[in-house]
Amino acid sequence: MLKHNFDELVNRKGTECKKWDTYADDVIPMWIADTDFKCPQPVIDAMVKRAEHGIYGYPVNCKTFEKSIINWQKKRFDWDVDIDWVEYTPAVVPAIVYAMRAFTNPGDNIVIQMPAYHPFHDIIPNNGRHILGNNLILKEDGSYEVDYENLEALLSKKRTTMFLLCSPHNPVGKCFTREELTRISELCLKHNVFVVSDEIHSDIVYGGSKHIPFGSLSQEAADNCVVCVNPSKTFNIAGVRTGAVIIPNRHNHDLFYAPLENNKAYGRTVFGTLPIEVSYNECDYYADQLLEYLQGNLEYLENFVSTRIPKIKGGTSDYIFPCIVLQQSNFAINLIFG
Repeated sequence: MLKHNFDELVNRKGTECKKWDTYADDVIPMWIADTDFKCPQPVIDAMVKRAEHGIYGYPVNCKTFEKSIINWQKKRFDWDVDIDWVEYTPAVVPAIVYAMRAFTNPGDNIVIQMPAYHPFHDIIPNNGRHILGNNLILKEDGSYEVDYENLEALLSKKRTTMFLLCSPHNPVGKCFTREELTRISELCLKHNVFVVSDEIHSDIVYGGSKHIPFGSLSQEAADNCVVCVNPSKTFNIAGVRTGAVIIPNRHNHDLFYAPLENNKAYGRTVFGTLPIEVSYNECDYYADQLLEYLQGNLEYLENFVSTRIPKIKGGTSDYIFPCIVLQQSNFAINLIFG
């Protein structure tokens, strides 16, 4: 099996890196979900080989991209995805925007769980929709649970037409159980609210928790959702700006494709789909080792905080991915905590 060196230090300063080139040199940038780990070697090799071809014309939309999505969902989550369910998108957040335009109207309410990933606060009002916030409940052990009573009250409002689920949840780090997701699905079906599930963090799940794709819950759930996926966090390839959606229901797929087509956002890129295909088809080893490495960082942080800053409390039972601190190399951890 291939072995990746997650201890390797790569200087990203001066490389048009949003993370490292945005702020002054004396700032340690931990504000964005972008690791400092080099991409898997098979991805690098494939990109170099493609670059050496020397011509980067319009690519054909062959099915190798869709097949890689299917392959990963089956291997990692035991979800059998049909090739006709998969659609290319230019990353996940644009996919959410296209879904809003396909399944809601200006003036509609969209429910999100608070605290929420900050772009959600922009893309909803920027597209003429209203945010309804379902606050997650912080428990004494530091984990979070869903306020179902409030959720149903928001879903039942006359102009509520979409629930934007972040699963696993960013930023609280909650991995939803099958029971929780099923209850959410049932409430959305009861009130005729469509679900968009952002599952970009699905690969980074710790400690006995298991990610459940929303579309795999039941036929009813599958017919009432769009599932957004992207390996950018797992393999550190966010800069290729490519993702996918999985839409089991054909009618919903056609509805989703309309705004994608209207905005001519269906055109794939030479260097966008390739790293995703290689990551999903050849780089299981990297994802497994990444999780082990980040788990070590998490344990390091927990030990430091408990012994050196004991007044800081927080459980980790629901953590799926650590805070940005833990998404760096050990060099950054030691630099901060000594």
